This record gives sequence, structure tokens and C-alpha cells, in this order.
Amino acid sequence: MVRPVRAIVIAVLVLLVAFASAWSSLALWYRLPLPEVGRQASAILFGLFGAWVIVALFGRRRFRAVLAFAAAFVLVFVWWSTIEPPANGAWAPDVARQVTGEFDGDLLTLTNVRDFEWRSATDFTERWTTRSYDLNKLKSVDMFMSYWAGPTIAHVIMSFGFDDGRYLAWSIEVRRLSGGSFSPLADLFKNSPLVILAADERDVIGLRSNFRGEDVQIYRLRATPGAARLLLREYVSDANALAATPAFYNSLTTNCTTTIVKMMRVAGDAVPTDWRLVVLPEYAYDRGALDISVPLSQLRSAAHIAARAHDDGVSPNFSQAIRVGVPSPLGAL
Repeated sequence: MVRPVRAIVIAVLVLLVAFASAWSSLALWYRLPLPEVGRQASAILFGLFGAWVIVALFGRRRFRAVLAFAAAFVLVFVWWSTIEPPANGAWAPDVARQVTGEFDGDLLTLTNVRDFEWRSATDFTERWTTRSYDLNKLKSVDMFMSYWAGPTIAHVIMSFGFDDGRYLAWSIEVRRLSGGSFSPLADLFKNSPLVILAADERDVIGLRSNFRGEDVQIYRLRATPGAARLLLREYVSDANALAATPAFYNSLTTNCTTTIVKMMRVAGDAVPTDWRLVVLPEYAYDRGALDISVPLSQLRSAAHIAARAHDDGVSPNFSQAIRVGVPSPLGAL
């Protein structure tokens, strides 16, 4: 019995050391404050050290090797825990400002609402505004899924509709540096801060549908005005907290989908941890959050806004134009 148990323990240790080595090497590569050559050398050396420890696990020096690796990993982890997100930086213009909000009863005033005028994906007129919204006039919540890398990876945007015809979209994004780009792997390693944007739909939706060529889909939610108000308040609360204390974006644990799920939980919807969170339309339909009086296939077919968005040309009537023909639950605008 001793040998099988030992084999199992060694197998588990091999997996743990391999994972810890890979994580530590990538952390050193992306975040160690050295020139590229220094970061590359540190990552390679730690990887080789991990490989040596794995080989040592099958010999007589396994105990010393495990202790040495544990000490090295602890040092990396302690250093890692000291890395804090920057509050200031040379941010790209479209993520340069963090929205904040104040409530005066049911009157919400937002500062730094983005309202860019886009002429192409790189040519735009920058405009940040201060806007006020009466929460008593909040009537609907819509979910936009913007597929930017195939049919399985989407950016989620929630938009709140008011009875005066205005829509307020919220987008949780990577706060990249000017000239920087989005990297899902790098953003697992404290590469970029998080930013919460509130924006006009002509800006944040039109940019993706008309200029980036993303497959943008809209799904109208069966949210009561009370639930919509609660969710909007949670967005504002998170935005204010982020403005006070910056946080890192993480491709797995803190991104547009996971943050929205957290907000929905706070708003009273008990959302379990489920693989279907990566395909939210199916999940929302199963939960009755969409218009279940029509098949999901019909909702999906009508959800694609590209043709309507391009025909409209990002006009002042953009929000109304992209909703034409989209099935809407009773009471939605």
C-alpha cells in the first residue's frame, strides 16, 4: 500500500509544482520591474527550477527540493501581493475617465459619461458629459453581447432605458495605456486596471457594431422597474468604489461577465456558478429573464443589430433603430 500512496502523492506534487512554476514564470515575465531581457531571464530560470524540482521528486532529494521550491514560490507570491493597480497613467482616451455618480433621492447625477463621436475605430471626437437621470422614469434593462473573437467570446454591456427615450449603457473594460492593446493572457497577471464606463449607446455600441465590425446582439430583459433601479444603483456603487480604490482587470475573475453576475446577485438574482455564464443568452432564457413567449432561436435571429446599425449610421435615433423588430417582454420600452 505504501508504494501506491507514494505514487499518488508524487503525482499530486508534480501537478502542483508544474502549475506553480508556470504561474510564477508568467508573473515574473509580465510584472517584474526589469527590462525585457531581465524579465525573460527570470521567467526562464524559474521555469527551469520548477523542472528540476519535478525531476527531484522521483529521487532521494525530493523533500529538500519541495522545501526549496516552496520557499521560492512564497517569495514570488509575497512580491506579487505588493503589486497595486495605478491610479493614474497615460490611458487611452476612450478609457481615460472613470464615471462616478451621486444620488439626491431618486435623482442620479453622473459625471464623466462618455459620448464620443466616432468616424472610424481610431478617428473620433472626445466628449465627456455630466448627466442626470430620474430613477422613477427607469423602465427597462437590455443586455448587449458584442462578439469580438468568434461565437464564444463576447463583451457584455448592460443598458438602462428611460421613458423619455434615453438609454444609458454600462461597459466594464480594460483600462489600457495609450497605444496599448487587450491581451487576455497578460490581463491574468495584473497587467491593466479595471474601468467602469457609462456611455451613450451611439458611442459604446455604435463603435463596436459600425466601426470595429463586431457581431453585436441585443436581448431585452424581463426586469421590473424596481429591479432595474436596484441594478443601476449597484453599478453606480461599484463605479464610485473603483474611482476611490483602483482594481486590476482579470480575464477570468474580474471581467465584464463576472462583474455583471456579481451585480445581479446583489440585486437579488441568485445566479449560480455555471458554465453557461459564458453564453448568457441561453442562461438568461432558461431563467425566464428574456421573452420566453417566443423561441430562443427567434430571439437570436432578431438580436443581430449590424444591418440596422449600419443603415442608421449612428444617428441621434440610433437606440430606437437598433431595437426595431427585437422581441420585447411586456412593459419594456
